[in-house]
Amino acid sequence: MTDNPGRIDVHHHLIPPAFVKTMESKGLREVAGAELPSWTPEASIQNMDAHGIATAILSLSAPGVNFDGRAQARELARACNEFAADTAERYPGRFGSFAVLPTSFVEDACNESAYALDVLHADGVVLLGSTDGHFLGAPMFDDLMAELDRRSAVVFVHPNLHRTSAELGLATPGFLVEFLCDTTRAATNLIFSGTLERYPHIRWILAHAGGFLPYIAWRLSLANGIPKLAANAPKGVMHYIRQFYFDTALSPSPYAMAALRELVSPEKILFGSDYPFAPSSVTGLETQSLDRLTILDEQTKSGIDRAHALNLFPRFAKAD
Repeated sequence: MTDNPGRIDVHHHLIPPAFVKTMESKGLREVAGAELPSWTPEASIQNMDAHGIATAILSLSAPGVNFDGRAQARELARACNEFAADTAERYPGRFGSFAVLPTSFVEDACNESAYALDVLHADGVVLLGSTDGHFLGAPMFDDLMAELDRRSAVVFVHPNLHRTSAELGLATPGFLVEFLCDTTRAATNLIFSGTLERYPHIRWILAHAGGFLPYIAWRLSLANGIPKLAANAPKGVMHYIRQFYFDTALSPSPYAMAALRELVSPEKILFGSDYPFAPSSVTGLETQSLDRLTILDEQTKSGIDRAHALNLFPRFAKAD
């Protein structure tokens, strides 16, 4: 590990009791083909200590909180967010949180974001790339975008399994490939819907190194020559792509990191583990792979571990 006070993990999941109870009531045992793992804050801390992670910013993974309509989504989001806040309070300095929102119900999502950010002091919010078939950037989310923009909120974009992916009939579990499609589609729609142009104060973090976005960035920039698309990206497509932050979760290879190195400034790359869906052994592989990269200099690797995240979450600098 590089000589830092400890990594900051921006992609680290909690699995609150209320979420487990809801999943069990639906007979659901998997998330995009991955078995729902058992989890406790103590298990997270054990994993963090083993791999040089000082602080983890907790977030709920897919499928979010929309199971049984408006009231249930609102209540489950509140229960998960209060559990995250209580966890952070019980283990000072070890945890932050991205609040989950009942995104399909935009008025409630706006209200929950205000409560989570103002009362629970969440570090941002987590939004799925798609919710009930609607990708981020859809007009239905505009009021929520306006609220988050007004607050200069940090938004962590985590993939979901879109129904079109679920219906493909492929043998591979959804988390291997289709999750990356969801993130890529969401990021692309945020650009070409004009969302990034209209709401420039939101700070966006894309999970898993942005899916396929870095690989297809040049191809997407050809839209600068398509008037209908270019109208919503007046500064040029690459400008908007370079506004995103990218986490390293399950993507610490030299291939993915080389693409990010060429695409964005170093401070846009943040450490992520995807624990506990990626178990502790995988966290070890991730940290070892990042440490051994020769395509990144030591200053950049050190920044990925910690310093870049402090640009978004300066409160964690107290440990330095």
